[in-house]
Amino acid sequence: MIAIDHSGKLVTVTVLGEFVLADYKEFEDMVRSTLTPGGKVSLLFDLRQMAGFTVDVAWADIKYTRSHPDDFDKIAVVTNSEWVIWSAWLSQMFINADLQVFDDDKEARGWLEQEPSRD
Repeated sequence: MIAIDHSGKLVTVTVLGEFVLADYKEFEDMVRSTLTPGGKVSLLFDLRQMAGFTVDVAWADIKYTRSHPDDFDKIAVVTNSEWVIWSAWLSQMFINADLQVFDDDKEARGWLEQEPSRD
């Protein structure tokens, strides 16, 4: 089960229990409806209460990130799981977004609210 919230260009997804394909499709639909042509969204994925995910979710994520590499500006993943951390870093190979992993929701939100640095 997931809880989704969005305000402006920030989509917040909290996974509760097992992450199943219907949940992932709901997430995809929310991102699609939030995106403006040529725009990007920031994503806060809170996975601290995730009990696991089904194989079809992993496959859907791979397909989505490969076909939509430019949809996201920043992605903050909140987790305490080492396996999820490794999975997040692997996902970064398929997207053109700044991705950070946090163990604290407030730190993740603070990072997402920061303006990109201008070099």
